[in-house]
Amino acid sequence: MSATFASLKYRNYRLWFASALVANIGTWMQRVAQDWVVLTVLTNNSGVAVGIVTALQFIPHIFLSAWAGLLADRVDRRKLLMLTQGGMGVLGLGLGALVLSGAAELWHVYVFATLLGVVSAIDGPVRQTFVAQLVPTKRLANAVGLNSTSFNAARLIGPGVAGLLIAVVGTGWVFVINGIAFGAVIISLTRMRDLRALPVASRAKGQIREGLAYIRGRSDIVVIMVVMGVVSMFGLNFQLTSAMMARVEFGRGASEYGILGSVLAIGSLAGALLAARRERPRVRLVLGAAFAFAFAMGIQAVMPTYLGYLLMCIPVGFASLTMLTSANAAIQLSVPPELRGRVMSIYVLVVLGTTPLGSPVVGWVGETFGPRYAVLIGAVATLLVALVATVWAYRTWHVRVRARLSRSHRIPRPYLQVTYPDVEPEPTRQALAA
Repeated sequence: MSATFASLKYRNYRLWFASALVANIGTWMQRVAQDWVVLTVLTNNSGVAVGIVTALQFIPHIFLSAWAGLLADRVDRRKLLMLTQGGMGVLGLGLGALVLSGAAELWHVYVFATLLGVVSAIDGPVRQTFVAQLVPTKRLANAVGLNSTSFNAARLIGPGVAGLLIAVVGTGWVFVINGIAFGAVIISLTRMRDLRALPVASRAKGQIREGLAYIRGRSDIVVIMVVMGVVSMFGLNFQLTSAMMARVEFGRGASEYGILGSVLAIGSLAGALLAARRERPRVRLVLGAAFAFAFAMGIQAVMPTYLGYLLMCIPVGFASLTMLTSANAAIQLSVPPELRGRVMSIYVLVVLGTTPLGSPVVGWVGETFGPRYAVLIGAVATLLVALVATVWAYRTWHVRVRARLSRSHRIPRPYLQVTYPDVEPEPTRQALAA
């Protein structure tokens, strides 16, 4: 089996990968349907209303992520996942029933978005760390990359299918299908055998503070989280910006909106597959991907036609997924297992919890100045934070860049060697072996 798909030789991971793909397709279908029903049925093309729905899904992460990370470090992760996945399935079925009955109102969607955010906040840290129980430590980076592949393969399939289903049978059935899809994950979890044992955090006071103190002592993790927080706040609002660009700027319908998400996923899928081959992503890759994302979004914002905007979704998706996957793997691989849940919960909080702060702003910008400016604000914010982080890291870590020649090929190839001797040391062998 190639290095890209090395984790799939493990039975437990195959079960997880296949079921997560099914559930992720349903999730993306629901996201498209939810934004579309708010934008076109429950409001008159209100970008602010879509932004509020997006924000309500992520606000619970602000209050619950740290506690959920501690929970993930303490309890049986498989049982906790069964509860959270089942909860999200029930919520999908409930919203679908409301829409199909014709009784759905905007406040109903707000309530369901909030409840979904609560369950997702608990689900996020345990789902991030559960993969370490499915594969050996040496395959963890590969497994994280393949998780992103599953997620973005679903993004490739889900929006397009949702657009077609909305046009044929309406949004209600999309919610119902999503609710049923979570059953695949629950079934796969019950069939897993011989999960790898990981250290469990003992019950004691101040454990959340312990996780925060660990992060404060790791400037490389702080840099990653600051960059990802700003990018998530202003740049990763694809649900909102794609809906507004398709509907308002280009005057297109549900199918064209779904296609935007699918083409975005083509680039994301390519980025995820490439990430799965990397054994050890580092800070410099996260920063490089952030710069690429900023430039790609800036070009996308000024594309004059729907086709041009559609094609630019590919590099935008590639850069964004490279950035997200590299950040995730760089943190997971450098944190001791007994702290991983708490540290990853803060990372999830940063990535998802900042969205509520940015999505209403992005929606207001799009509604007031036009959808193009909603895309452009993400590009500018990402560029600025990447520049600041790069300059700070260069000065603080005394980064050294040297031109070298590779002797591993018949014809020597030039490359740049980047070292930063003053950054925190690499994780200990004991932490990686656990």
